[in-house]
Order: sequence, then structure tokens, then C-alpha cells
Amino acid sequence: MPGPGDGGIASQQFIIGSTMADFRNFTLGASERIFYGNPIADWLLAGLLALAVWSGLSLMRRFIAARSKRYSGDHRSTPVRLAFYLAGNTKQFFFLALALYAGQEGLMLTPRLQHVLANVALILILVQVGLWAGRSLRFYLEIKEMERGSDRLFAGSLDIINFVARLVIWSLLTLVALDNLGVNITALLAGLGVGGVAVALAVQSILGDLFASLSIVIDKPFVIGDFVIVDDYMGTIEHVGLKTTRIRSLGGEQIVFSNSDLLKTRIRNYKRMRERRVLFGFGVLYQTPIEVVEKIPALVRAIVEARQKVRFERAHFKGFGESALDFEVVYWMLDPDYNLYMDVQQAINLEMLRVFEREGIGFAYPTRTLVIDGPVRVEQSQEKEEAERESTGRKPSGRLDGDAATAARR
Repeated sequence: MPGPGDGGIASQQFIIGSTMADFRNFTLGASERIFYGNPIADWLLAGLLALAVWSGLSLMRRFIAARSKRYSGDHRSTPVRLAFYLAGNTKQFFFLALALYAGQEGLMLTPRLQHVLANVALILILVQVGLWAGRSLRFYLEIKEMERGSDRLFAGSLDIINFVARLVIWSLLTLVALDNLGVNITALLAGLGVGGVAVALAVQSILGDLFASLSIVIDKPFVIGDFVIVDDYMGTIEHVGLKTTRIRSLGGEQIVFSNSDLLKTRIRNYKRMRERRVLFGFGVLYQTPIEVVEKIPALVRAIVEARQKVRFERAHFKGFGESALDFEVVYWMLDPDYNLYMDVQQAINLEMLRVFEREGIGFAYPTRTLVIDGPVRVEQSQEKEEAERESTGRKPSGRLDGDAATAARR
């Protein structure tokens, strides 16, 4: 038979059992409560699933980023290096978009809420795709830049290509996002076409310079470091940008040309000169004997051919100048370097001075002979006559008096 204390224990067990049953019933009731069309338990499971997806992707990104340096060496193939490079540059909002998409799959959502979540996830994914495309483009351009070495114009052209490509990528992704958001893309493109014409007319000069920069990059009439002459300006190409090209002149100042104006002018690119043609002339005295004149072309030819990196072309008695017998000499510098050309020309000039002096050939210089027909009468001013009379005590000889003139006529 039960003792006197058994009733108290049974009462406590009954109370505990009732409490646990109530808690279980409350919990089950709460989990079965409907919130936006789904039980709270389903929402909790969806949240846990989204958290698990986000955490797993984040850990995977950290793992890949930690080993990206090991697998991104030059000995690896380009696709492998690119994959690790993109994985290390993946953003957290992309993981959030995937987590939202995975979490909402197990829920029965209203069409409006499902549309909102799908659009948010899509926009985040499109942003990440745009970032991936930009990173891939940058990765490829960096490889090309390293392959080309110190080609600075190519490096400048990469900036132009990068700008245009990014503009196209983000424009396409924006259109895709707008289309998924329910925007009528056809009407938008038609409106943009009409507005684009107006914008193009307003920024015609800017677009002209932009396309001119692309022409410079593709056609390469010059590269950075080339010495060019544009109209009356000369200097070294320093920078080729989207709108302007900058030239460092010989005086040290920077000259800025718009790209469109630069392509409309005649450009003389001396950097691409393979050989330099040199023409110079000189003149000798008219009193030079004909036998010596005949020897001069051969003498000059020997002087020119004695120089290194020179190909002689011709030396001729060109014609009769106003005060000299004119000669013309043409030779080619096999090295187009300007300083070398000046050194060679200086050596030729000095050797010509030595040889011509030895041969008794005189260089002509501008002279004029004045021939006067008839007697010349020399007169002196009255002040000079008085000064000469006072200093010598006799009449000046510049003007003859009457007696002297009579004696002179006799």
C-alpha cells in the first residue's frame, strides 16, 4: 500500500508532466503557426539553410584565397590562375544572393514576395557577374601588357579598351536587370536611340576624340616615345589618352593636341625613319681653276665614304650662284639617330676644310663687285675742310681751288 508520502510525489510528477505537455503543445502550436503562408518551423529551416549556404561559401572563399598564391604562379595555366583570381575576388553579397535563393526554395511564398526575393538575388548575381567580367578583362589585359614589355602606347591603349569594354559589359547587365524587373526594353531602347542622337550631337567633339583615340590604338601612326613633327610643332609623344595626346617639345613644355585634330593633320614620324637622307651644299670661288673644279666631286666623295655608317649617293657641280660655284652632296646615314648624323656631318665639314686648304680651294662667301662708269669726284664737308686747314695750315686736297684747278687742267 502506498505510504503517506507517495501522494506528494505523485502530485509533483503530475505537475511536471502537465508542464512539459503544455510546453510541448505550446511549442508545437507555435511551430505550426502560419507566418506569410508558411509555418514558423519552415521559416526557421529556411533561415538555417540560408545561413549554412552563406557560411559554407564564405569558408570556401577564404580557403581558396589562402591558396591562391600557391596556384597562381606563372607555371600554372591561364584558366587555373584566372579561376583562383576570380574566386579570391568574389564578394559577400553574391553569397547572400545564393543563400536567399536556396532558403526560399522550401517556402510557399506569395507571388509578390517571391518576385521581390528573386529580383534582389538576380541583381546581386548580375553585379557579381559584372565584377567577374571586369576582373577577367583586367587579368587578360595585364597578361598582354607584360607580354609587350615597355610598349607604353599599348599600355595606354589597354586603358581605352578597358574603359570601352567595361561600358559595354555594364550596359548589357543593366538591360538584363531592367528586363527582369519588368521594364519594356524595346521601348527603352527606342527612347535611348532618339535621345542618343541628341546626346551624340551635344558631345560630338568628345566622341570624335574617343573614336580618334581608338584609331590611334588600332592603326598606330605613332607610339609613346616617337619623335614627331605636327605642323610647326615638334617633340616626343608622351601620353595618348581618351581625348588628348600630349607631346613633350624640345623646349621642355608639354603640347596638348585633341586626338581628332591630330589625325586631321600631317604627322612626320622620325622615330620610324630607317635611314636618314642628308643633303648639303657649298660653294667655291669663281677664281677656282677648271681643273680643280673637276676634282672637287671626287674629293668630297672620298671624304664622305671614309665615315662609318654612311652610304654615299652623289656629289655634283650644281650650278652658278651669285657669288660662288655651287656644289651639292647627298649621302645616307644608315643609322637614323640624329646625334650620330650631326657627329658625322661635323666630321665631314672639318675634313673638307683640311682637304680644300691643302688643295688651295677657297670657299666662297657672299661678295659684290661695284663697277662705276666715269670719273669720281670726292667732296668733303665744310666742317671737315676747316678742321683740316687749321691742323695742316694748307688747303684741303679734297676740293681744288681755282689756281690748282687751272694747273691741273694744263
